[in-house]
Amino acid sequence: MYLGVDGGQSGTTALIGDESGQVLGMGRSGPCNHVKGPGGREKFVNALGGSVREALRAAGLDESRSDFAAACMGFSGGPADKQALIEELFSIEKLHVTTDALIALSGASAGKPGIITIGGTGSISYGRNSAGKTARAGGWGYIFGDEGGGFDTTRQALRAILRHEEGWGPATTLRERLLNAAGASNANDLLHRFYTTDYPRPLIASYSKLVDEAAREGDQVARDILHNCAQQLATITAAVRRQLFSDGNLVPVSHIGGVFKSVLVLERFRTLVELDEGNHVQPPLYGPAAGALIEAYRLTNLFPELTAVPEEKG
Repeated sequence: MYLGVDGGQSGTTALIGDESGQVLGMGRSGPCNHVKGPGGREKFVNALGGSVREALRAAGLDESRSDFAAACMGFSGGPADKQALIEELFSIEKLHVTTDALIALSGASAGKPGIITIGGTGSISYGRNSAGKTARAGGWGYIFGDEGGGFDTTRQALRAILRHEEGWGPATTLRERLLNAAGASNANDLLHRFYTTDYPRPLIASYSKLVDEAAREGDQVARDILHNCAQQLATITAAVRRQLFSDGNLVPVSHIGGVFKSVLVLERFRTLVELDEGNHVQPPLYGPAAGALIEAYRLTNLFPELTAVPEEKG
């Protein structure tokens, strides 16, 4: 049996497949991206173990089974503090613990060369060429990077509101939308709320959909913010392409994350990325758990075409 796991901030998904590439079962559980901190280890073990047990059950296998020919697991919090725990839980002949970017790319391109650009709470672009060389751009966190991500989009909206209140920026309907969404009395109140633990980054990032609503209704400030968002995402995509591919190489570029639910962002991103000859923007072929399973097969030099792949979205 082969195992692929996508462990992220919103949940954990495990896929089990046989050596032919047929997916036999899928399991889901809670988030497992953090190990350090109060209860982190227990949460990680429960989430990872729970998702694998559910996948085994769905595959009609013994839930207590822990042996696999190969496994790949990708985590949004990075792999450094997780390998030892995984080795305690499972008996895996070949194990690769990696980041969520690699498995997202592998799923999006079905293991073939390409680039994926993620616009979620944060942002990152990641690619791999036919020689197996990888490169990244972005993904440096909400303080020093993540341009074009959901948090950054909301941050730009709040800055626009503050500029208008201070008399050096144009009026925008974003003020009423964000204040109403957060129950704040004014922009200063909203700003201070965003600094508290009551407003974690994913919640703040979720308000980016209000920017899209305003843009679709004709708010020019909102449109400018989203155009800049698309520009930033296209820029990191171009940076990855330059590191991995020659001019004119045919390169599939996939997109993932809530930011791309905005038609304005997606179409602007597509236009900018496809200015580079050879780039073709397309949705992901598979999800990241399937990408992890593909990477597990690669560990034993198997390259089967996946079959019976389930929808990963919960």
